[in-house]
Amino acid sequence: MKLFHKIYPSAEGDSAPHLFILHGMFGMLDNWHNMAKKLSAHFHVITVDQRNHGQSPHSDEMSFELMANDLAELMDDLSISSAHILGHSMGGKTVMKFADLHPDKLERLIVVDIAPKKYRPGHAAYFNAYRTIDFSQCNSRKDADAALAKIESNVGVRQFLLKNLDKADKGYTLKLNLPSIEAFYPAMLDALSFQWIVTTNTLFLYGEKSGYITEDDKAVIAETFTKADFVGVPNTGHWVHAEQPESFYDAVWTFCRS
Repeated sequence: MKLFHKIYPSAEGDSAPHLFILHGMFGMLDNWHNMAKKLSAHFHVITVDQRNHGQSPHSDEMSFELMANDLAELMDDLSISSAHILGHSMGGKTVMKFADLHPDKLERLIVVDIAPKKYRPGHAAYFNAYRTIDFSQCNSRKDADAALAKIESNVGVRQFLLKNLDKADKGYTLKLNLPSIEAFYPAMLDALSFQWIVTTNTLFLYGEKSGYITEDDKAVIAETFTKADFVGVPNTGHWVHAEQPESFYDAVWTFCRS
């Protein structure tokens, strides 16, 4: 699949390494614009819309193996033989699968606030909102926000969800392929399986207030990722790059240059 992507050329010129960034569920490459600009001081940054998200193609088929192979195809199309790869949440599981399937294309791996374990469902309200709100009847984003507010009180979360609306002739339509994402959701939550031990240097970067990576998880992760480092960002939840951008940037750059 030919993924939509955006390239941020590095200020350091042609010799700078490449860094791919993959978003989480309901996300898109626009969510990473500010961080990508900042990281382009040292990397050629490529942000990616994963399949069924943003401006990338829709497909009935969705799996972490397919999404890892989508990324490998993009690297081949861009003639990039290897790169640093970063993924957040769902994107973090994609890049862990990428490390298993395509280790030769990987320099260093950064997994943001996710473990390869099974998680409990927690997004039913968002699926319900996207499925039941008739956004075609919303005359403005303010109207759409008011409709979402009946389901989600957090303004920041609503703004994140509203990014998936496209202006249409009448109201708004969804950019994302909701049926395929919802069908994939149980597998998305499930534990990853690996063919091989991952020997690539890997940073698990997490919010200390998030709960997505626990102390018990670290020992289990280290059984598969034998060169794993763990960095917790204090006073931060799941959206580490948005809540603590300076700490996030410092952790990624320190890890990649070491």
